[in-house]
Amino acid sequence: MSSGDEHMRVGVYLAHPRPGSFNHAVFEAVVGELRDRGCEVLAHDLCAEGFAPSLAADETRTVQPVPDAADPQVALHRAEVATLDAMVFVHPNWWGMPPAVLTGWVQRVLAPGVAYKLDTAEGEPAGLLHAGRALVLNTSDTPADREESEFGDPLDRIWSACVLPYVGVTDVRRVVFRTVTDSTEEARATWLRQAREQAAALLD
Repeated sequence: MSSGDEHMRVGVYLAHPRPGSFNHAVFEAVVGELRDRGCEVLAHDLCAEGFAPSLAADETRTVQPVPDAADPQVALHRAEVATLDAMVFVHPNWWGMPPAVLTGWVQRVLAPGVAYKLDTAEGEPAGLLHAGRALVLNTSDTPADREESEFGDPLDRIWSACVLPYVGVTDVRRVVFRTVTDSTEEARATWLRQAREQAAALLD
């Protein structure tokens, strides 16, 4: 992939409920950078769109393909994700997890028959997504040394081991901006520049 490839389709997903948050600024910076570089960007502010995170009963399968989504919003996301060349996720670290709206998006959209194939519960999954790379941009209010000593890095395991490789995304990049609440305007400007640089690097 090259930064001049105007046919590249990138899905960018924001999971933060508060308008004006730093996560929103990161999202807008990434979307702007990718569009400036000629990408077709499918940008989704999941909270603003009212994405419903709770699974329906027929969406709880893990081996057999899920049926076509009755929820048109879920159907749209499933159709889109199958066409992407790369993905970007922007979200805060809440209790060592993504916000519920993004967790629900993973569970409802990256479903069997859509994002992966699993012949038996004990078998190895085969990723079905075309997207080979993803960028995860996290914010945190926990200092790095405390997080490492007390919690490890559960978000890294979630994205880099549990979710993205399972669906065929083998190049997973992640950057954490911390600590956000007490950050200066200068620090935030630096982080936004880094977010744009990381988005641009995703195209190389």
